Amino acid sequence: MIIGLIGLGKMGGNMVTRLLKGGHEIVGFDLQEQNRAEAQKQGARPADSLEALVQQLAPPRNIWVMVPHGNPTTQTIAQLLKILQPDDLIIDGGNSNFQDSIRHAGDCHAKQVRFLDIGVSGGVWGLTIGYNLMVGGDQDSFARMEPVLRTLAPENGYAHVGGHGAGHFVKMLHNALEYAMLQSIGETFDCLKQSEFAINLQQVARLWANGSVVRCWLLELLAEAFQQEGNDLARIADYVEDSDTGRWTAHYAIDHAIPLPTITQSLYERFASRQDLRFSNQVIAALRNQFGGHVVQRLPEEQ
Repeated sequence: MIIGLIGLGKMGGNMVTRLLKGGHEIVGFDLQEQNRAEAQKQGARPADSLEALVQQLAPPRNIWVMVPHGNPTTQTIAQLLKILQPDDLIIDGGNSNFQDSIRHAGDCHAKQVRFLDIGVSGGVWGLTIGYNLMVGGDQDSFARMEPVLRTLAPENGYAHVGGHGAGHFVKMLHNALEYAMLQSIGETFDCLKQSEFAINLQQVARLWANGSVVRCWLLELLAEAFQQEGNDLARIADYVEDSDTGRWTAHYAIDHAIPLPTITQSLYERFASRQDLRFSNQVIAALRNQFGGHVVQRLPEEQ
């Protein structure tokens, strides 16, 4: 397929590479000239404006938006709707609030433009392993994009999860689950570190990742983090960011009277991480860097 891709940064740039290797053609736009040049080096056709991108695509067009959620996504979709034609398709692959996606779908429908909201998981590993894709929208648009979804995802790694907004709703809860899992792992290794047994934390992470009932990719990544940073994670600050999805989940749960004590507490623990030095938060920060390439704050080297 021929795809227009807007946003050629860390995630979008890797998606360009994976799509090109899968035999698709890409027309790419990014505000940063350096990102456009890198995409061109990979084999994409660069565009220096949204108008130029649209002009290089024959209708019906398929345009994937990978820009930060909120105003950047809303403004990009609004600009596209001024220049697209009926039956063109806009995909929002960012971490948008599902309620924004429902509104964007309505704006697109008014212009007879198709819309899909796709929750994307995989972080910096998506290029080699593939991206997990949670797709919301109408069935016909989903079917139209399946060749691209098959290229981006690993086997059984994409699904049509519901109507407009469902993709980003499922991704929101995916991230909320991630919050709770990271918090549990962080607290567990805090106990291990403070025990009287001088336990090798990297060894335990690798041990549990093989055959135990708690085995998971996060433990494999934690073992890598301990190998790279040392069992004390001495250079990693215990400051843990949140990406809004945890807050949206808490708000949704409150609005619908759904008890989420573990997920909500894990969000509060991230707030607390910005005040106190705790090893569990260093573990979570190290893991977020491993699976998503999220920036970690570095502690000063000991003299």
